Amino acid sequence: MMHEGEINAGSDDLINWKAFAEARNALGEHFVRLLGYFREDGIKSVAAIEQAMLEKDSGALVIPAHTLKGESAQFGADRLALLAEEIEVAARQFVELRQDPSELVEQVARLRPLFEESLSALEAESSPLVQRKPLGFGQRPGGFGTRPG
Repeated sequence: MMHEGEINAGSDDLINWKAFAEARNALGEHFVRLLGYFREDGIKSVAAIEQAMLEKDSGALVIPAHTLKGESAQFGADRLALLAEEIEVAARQFVELRQDPSELVEQVARLRPLFEESLSALEAESSPLVQRKPLGFGQRPGGFGTRPG
């Protein structure tokens, strides 16, 4: 387990460990439960964003991207928060322009792996009592932006 101020090798720019430690200290005994909610909400947000892209629905991208941005930032998952914010801001512009979000395919394709990597890093540094279970992303092979088989 890391101690405050240490950097987790390999993910030094993935998680803002200072923000993570501050959240853990501020949330106290509720931290592990709220991290579980982040897992659940994140899975739903990523799936909703991918579905909106498949449907070319700019408006449907905004709320899940906004939600993912805020929750990611709360736990120090800064890279994930920035990517979600990029998707949210662009989606809002596309709504105003009445344009489909096709330009966001690359960003959305990076979202799921970044969410999984961020969540794994956060859970690895959390209480050893955190129950680790599959992310629940196995409903379809691959993920957004990957070709099956």
